[in-house]
Amino acid sequence: MEQHEDPITSSDPSTVNDPMTESDTRPTVIQPVNGALHLDRPPHPEAATSPDGPPGVTPVIEVHDLRKEYHMGDTVVAALRGISLKVWPGQMVMVMGPSGSGKSTFMNMIGCLDRPTAGSYKLDGVEVSTLAPNRLADLRNIKIGFIFQGFNLLQRMDAIGNVMLPMLYAGVPAHERQERAMAALEAVGLADRAHHRPNELSGGQQQRVAIARALVNTPSLILADEPTGNLDSRTSVEVMAILQRLNAEGATIVLVTHEPDIAAHGTRNVVFRDGHVMLDRMVEEPVSAEAELATWPATEEW
Repeated sequence: MEQHEDPITSSDPSTVNDPMTESDTRPTVIQPVNGALHLDRPPHPEAATSPDGPPGVTPVIEVHDLRKEYHMGDTVVAALRGISLKVWPGQMVMVMGPSGSGKSTFMNMIGCLDRPTAGSYKLDGVEVSTLAPNRLADLRNIKIGFIFQGFNLLQRMDAIGNVMLPMLYAGVPAHERQERAMAALEAVGLADRAHHRPNELSGGQQQRVAIARALVNTPSLILADEPTGNLDSRTSVEVMAILQRLNAEGATIVLVTHEPDIAAHGTRNVVFRDGHVMLDRMVEEPVSAEAELATWPATEEW
């Protein structure tokens, strides 16, 4: 996925229209509760147990015959070749595949960062493939939280300022922005670093700020592109523990990774190759990151 200094773009907050026109599967509140993350509206209890989902539940993601072609001179490169799948509320989907498999293109499509050449994409029941640019930016800011490998924090702003950015674009009042940003930082264990700038934080702390930023608008979907790629082993597991807690409290997460040990933490694995989905399976017993951490020594010696 392409990385930019400021990954969250939208139109002027005063002109934002609420794109929740058909379905809203977003949790209504994210707060720290006894060290855990609490979302007031958990997903349908059956939705996360099958790629097909239960009847009567709207998928968070629904793509049908999704295709993406890039033209390079006289050459046409087919990055996606008719992808059809659904992601249900409460699933933690790990997207895998070799370089050139189409997984990053797929993430760009579902993140509303690019448009498909053909096919349909519904986000929370809203067809987004034909939306006007401003409308698409509004929907992206409200319904999707992004977590990037390179953190993508603004260096001139402190942690709480970075977390408040999505709410600024969404037109949230200043006093509410401050309260919600601090609650999100507390939820990821960084309330005491709220006024530190990124260069004053470790890589793991910067990624936790990025997670807090992704949470703060209580989006329908959290997209994570190689979120542990720049982290050491222990910090990677700590980040996965946070994401698993979020998922347990109702967050729907789609995460791209090259690492099988990271993919083992998800509830569903989807493997891409040559623009096709080659494997789509539920994970019966996801690895618990919290249990992993409990087996590690308190201080690493290597």
